[in-house]
Amino acid sequence: VPEPSFEIRPSVLVGDTADISLHRSLTVLRNEGVNPVVSMEFSTTKGGVFCGIREVKTLLAKILPQGNREVWALDEGATVSSSEVALRVTAPYGSFGLYETAISGTLSQCSGWASASKECVTASDGIPIISVGARHIHPNIAGIMDYSAIIGGCASCSTSLGAKLAGSTANGTLSPNVSLIMEETLRAMQAFDKHVPQEIPRVAPVSIVKDEMEESLGLAKGLRQRLRGILIDSASIHGGVTAHLTKEIRARLDLAGYTHIEIFLTGGLNPQTIRTFVEQTAPVNGFEVGSYISGAVPQPFTADIHEMDGKAVAKRGRIPGNNENPRLIQIM
Repeated sequence: VPEPSFEIRPSVLVGDTADISLHRSLTVLRNEGVNPVVSMEFSTTKGGVFCGIREVKTLLAKILPQGNREVWALDEGATVSSSEVALRVTAPYGSFGLYETAISGTLSQCSGWASASKECVTASDGIPIISVGARHIHPNIAGIMDYSAIIGGCASCSTSLGAKLAGSTANGTLSPNVSLIMEETLRAMQAFDKHVPQEIPRVAPVSIVKDEMEESLGLAKGLRQRLRGILIDSASIHGGVTAHLTKEIRARLDLAGYTHIEIFLTGGLNPQTIRTFVEQTAPVNGFEVGSYISGAVPQPFTADIHEMDGKAVAKRGRIPGNNENPRLIQIM
């Protein structure tokens, strides 16, 4: 994955998103003239996929003083274990203490999304997973969520920003609403084929106006070789999609000579449902996963000072001194 370009919002830089206790603490230290060089370590209470460090690095590059900083971290996308030190920042406390909330929050949220993505990828046994959860979260974080999903192993995502950050290409063709507006999916896809660049795969949503079987065969007959695939909503109000139904659709498409058309599933998918389709050898070429990734529980990261002006320290209940982790690499 190429080095992405993250935007650090002004509200983060001025500390509007920081815990107010950090503002007040820094006011005390500043007025007392106290600003030691500390080593702060960030670790998680839950294992998973480590994600968010590239964005954190962008923030640290803006706030830490050059010539008096040292940052060590795990690689983006590395597996992280419970209690393992994933990030160590050594610099004057006054330069980064205010951003403890932002750093922990970024790592926690991104690692949660990436870990959920990894669960789906593992369950799919090699079948591509596409992140489509942007509609379930605030637009300010949709791109970061999709980026994290790709770090966790998703093949692609639905937002342009997420794809740009991850060095990928956004995935998606036609909204089902267009089929309703134009009163026929075939007509909508023919218009899509007419107006959208040819490098965009023609994947049509089905079971919008007619049932899955009828609409799939009608689209195949109407678009022929130009139709790359069909997208079936597995959470259909008409009972959902089963492995048997995908096998029947596959068989009927093949019998009609449309062996090139792929089958994609979307709607309410999670590792368990994906694993069920895989175990039942459903002829699925890709899964779109939304809320399971976007609604993932954050992977909690906490921060602790372990060294101050070269002296080993720690709050009660912690072991003084930096915790060695040979997996860390110096990033600043």
